[in-house]
Amino acid sequence: MVTRRDFIRRSGAALLGAGLVSKTAAAAIPEAVMQESAATQEPLLPPNGRPYNPIVTLNGWTLPWRMKNGWKEFHLVAEPVVREMAPGMKANLWGYNGQSPGPTIECVEGDKLRIFVTNKLPEHTTVHWHGVLLPNGMDGVGGLNQPQIQPGKTFVYEFEMKKSGTFMYHPHADEMVQMAMGMYGGLIVHPKNPNQHRVDRDFLFIMAAYDIDPGSYTPRVSEMLNFNMWTWNSRVFPGIDPFVIRQGDRARIRFGNLTMTNHPIHMHGYDFEVTGTDGGWVPKRARWPEVTIDCAVGQMRAFEFDAIYPGDWAIHCHKSHHTMNAMGHDVPTMIGVDQRGVAKKINQLVPEYMVMGERGMADMAEMEMPLPDNTLPMMTGQGPFGPVEMGGMFSVVKVHGNIKPGDYKDPGWYKHPKGTVASEWTGDMPEPKRAKAPKADGSELKVRKPSGHSGH
Repeated sequence: MVTRRDFIRRSGAALLGAGLVSKTAAAAIPEAVMQESAATQEPLLPPNGRPYNPIVTLNGWTLPWRMKNGWKEFHLVAEPVVREMAPGMKANLWGYNGQSPGPTIECVEGDKLRIFVTNKLPEHTTVHWHGVLLPNGMDGVGGLNQPQIQPGKTFVYEFEMKKSGTFMYHPHADEMVQMAMGMYGGLIVHPKNPNQHRVDRDFLFIMAAYDIDPGSYTPRVSEMLNFNMWTWNSRVFPGIDPFVIRQGDRARIRFGNLTMTNHPIHMHGYDFEVTGTDGGWVPKRARWPEVTIDCAVGQMRAFEFDAIYPGDWAIHCHKSHHTMNAMGHDVPTMIGVDQRGVAKKINQLVPEYMVMGERGMADMAEMEMPLPDNTLPMMTGQGPFGPVEMGGMFSVVKVHGNIKPGDYKDPGWYKHPKGTVASEWTGDMPEPKRAKAPKADGSELKVRKPSGHSGH
């Protein structure tokens, strides 16, 4: 928490829109609330203003506000931050109020918002309110709609929320650097009627990508094609918290995309209905069923489902290289290559050398290999039955029956009823029969039976 006295002393002269704020006005700026924990925080119940069902930001939190003469006032501080991407790896990023992503801003349709933005970065910045309908001079494009917010200055944005929905905020100044360094956050506008579009559990995450060399801490911001850390709210698996849902609840998952490619988000165990975009709510007659929903660059999506099937269900991006960490882009494919002779010779010089990749990459998830400082295995994570072999954009939707209303703590692994887990078959196996392939002249080719069959 930053005190009002510390804030005024550090930030110096403040700007109100394009004009200077008086000392009296500066003293009236709300305190900036900071957060350093990377754990999912409990939803913030609205202490005043219109009622709503609060959201849960995955590995994040909601920014408190104060009511002043009918305005809901928030205070964002743009600054360098250190973000733990997963246990064992931290990154030097830029963000807001101590974290990347910045805190989620929650409000209600019809609210009047006054958002103070203090710049503690080494360069100028702005804030664009992505998808929000507002006056042109509040849109946050530096040079076009407003002067840039210079280091040490504070701007204020004022607008009324005209519609409910799922939005986000991010800079529109030196965008290649600032967004690549982790500057973004969610903005949720709840319906004026709290019973409209009501769900029991409401989650939010935003996707970002980074290129951080193993052993280093700062993203390579000039990289625009190859990334090795694919994140939800600047976290990677196994550092992404689960979606904890009480069996029988109606649940909504909202997400946005600030990477440079699209992401097909797939959830196991359910079909769901797409209920919202950053353009607004999808009318009930126009909603469509899915198990995978693609989210393009700069888009927001929301889907809902009734959590009736218990279990620990995977949710992930369906691009396989987006569920890996610290990938090497120039690693050769060694599948099928006999490396035993080479390994024997190398072991004479490097006793602990191990061959990898000749049978695939699954061994890497099981071996405890030495890693450079501040990096993560490509495939990692432990489940109740062994290695999960995932990374990046992967988490678990935990639908359990013993979760209390309002409880978002990890309930542990699902306890499967007897006879409901896939298991090894140890009975007799019939000899496989293979279809005969036709020759070019129409006659059949003889297919040799496989040798070395064990009979089990």
